[in-house]
Amino acid sequence: MSASMKECLQLQLLEMEMLFSMFPNQGEVKLEDVNALTNIKRYLEGTREALPPKIEFVITLQIEEPKVKIDLQVTMPHSYPYAALQLFGRSSELDRQQQLLLNKGLTSHIGTFDPGELCVCAAIQWLQDNSASYFLNRKLVYEPSTQAKPVKNTFLRMWIYSHHIYQQDLRKKILDVGKRLEVTGFCMTGKPGIICVEGFKEHCEEFWHTIRYPNWKHISCKHAESMETEGNGEELRLFHSFEELLLEAHGDYGLRNDYHMNLGQFLEFLKKHKSEHVFQILFGIESKSSDS
Repeated sequence: MSASMKECLQLQLLEMEMLFSMFPNQGEVKLEDVNALTNIKRYLEGTREALPPKIEFVITLQIEEPKVKIDLQVTMPHSYPYAALQLFGRSSELDRQQQLLLNKGLTSHIGTFDPGELCVCAAIQWLQDNSASYFLNRKLVYEPSTQAKPVKNTFLRMWIYSHHIYQQDLRKKILDVGKRLEVTGFCMTGKPGIICVEGFKEHCEEFWHTIRYPNWKHISCKHAESMETEGNGEELRLFHSFEELLLEAHGDYGLRNDYHMNLGQFLEFLKKHKSEHVFQILFGIESKSSDS
């Protein structure tokens, strides 16, 4: 264990202690993995060899004026606070455009912090101080400036790997969330399960948080591609809709549904969508051209 990693994890535990003291009521801070902090403590003590999973949690904030709730979803990379914190605020009282603007403001504020500074508490304070305008001043939020400069947006493509995707309700949730957020990409069901989602950064991050919460454990974002655009990003899309990808499978079709997807077919699918390079990232296998 490097000294820098140890320092980062110790700082993360310190910040979590502060958060639990700030939000002592049950349910105010909801850890995605209830054993996350214990596993980190064991790792620091040397009784656990494997690097523990990242700390991921949701804090429910009560905004006094207007009387609304904001759920702040937080992911601490292992190298945080020297690596960027992943934050996303959501509220049922905000429409998608307002939520997009709220998260842009939050991300901009956190971006002013220097590496090594803890900033979850600062993010909470910013939301408590600034979120009211996004709820109350809808006309002001939407009204464009006559002299506004073109706004640069971040277009993101995420490649997500899961051990398997079988359940009908989960498959429906993935498709419903993708279409609601107007992202494009695909969900390959079976074993393994692969999801690609592309669109504006805020929409992709909301998709990622939504499908994982509250208890999808065996899933990870293997690769992300980020690009700047001043338009709607249509020219950057590799896919034109968000659909389920069904390929041939082989294996036991019994009750366990333990069948593996045809990765050769999947490679050909990636080639058609200019994404062949992702095959090795996902599976650790160098792709072979069918005509070689």
